[in-house]
Amino acid sequence: MQELLSEHRRIAVFGGIYSNAAALAATLADARRRDVDAVFCLGDVGGFGPHPDRAYPLLREAGVHVMQGNYDASLASGRDDCACGYTDPRDNSYARISYDYTFRNTSLTHRAWLRSLPTGFRVRLGPHRVLMCHGSPRMINEFLWETTTPDGLLHRLLDDHAADVLLCTHTGIKWHRPLPTGRHAVNVGVIGRPENDGTTNVWYAVLTAAPDLGVEFVPVHYDHETVAREIEREGLPAEFAETLRTGWWTTCLENLPAKERARGKF
Repeated sequence: MQELLSEHRRIAVFGGIYSNAAALAATLADARRRDVDAVFCLGDVGGFGPHPDRAYPLLREAGVHVMQGNYDASLASGRDDCACGYTDPRDNSYARISYDYTFRNTSLTHRAWLRSLPTGFRVRLGPHRVLMCHGSPRMINEFLWETTTPDGLLHRLLDDHAADVLLCTHTGIKWHRPLPTGRHAVNVGVIGRPENDGTTNVWYAVLTAAPDLGVEFVPVHYDHETVAREIEREGLPAEFAETLRTGWWTTCLENLPAKERARGKF
């Protein structure tokens, strides 16, 4: 875990770039217009999308604070799979195709950079002690779903890490829960693919310190059709392109809790 000693007034936070450089560029441009004083990426630079090496220069040139997600940790250490945490054979089959492609097309230079990244951040947002992680503070690939994550677990995670605000990603679907104690848990969403709601935009979060913690989810529109065509030209599964075009997930469905899956098409 990396400690960032600087304090912030307003920050932008996103996860899951998934090799979608077009969505990343649009997100960074949008964040610059919103008067944020720092931008954070909660991991998974690669996966699902085409040309993974295109995202890294954008992150570094913009000065984004980046942590390792499970995908990044696997690429950095040369693992055989993404350690995404899927249990369904179909999901794991698509994950294998995605990971093998991403590994082959991520340069040694960028893999070395991924090895240098922390697995989390701790920052001050005004009076709030903010803990940022990829999946959860206890496991990089843990899924913290809105409908199946109890308040008691969130309280325990915050207590264990002396934090007031927990920020995570990994599930691909954003949510915010103010807790009765005045603390907060926020899944900031991902920018690499839509969140299974039938719209083609992606989401990130802007958090503001005062007077009370402000949490705003920001939609980002980008040229998804061009990225879908690049997915097809690279020989990646057509399902990945279909998700970008329709806004509905066609893969990674089996690990969705019942209520989250019921909101989708498949």
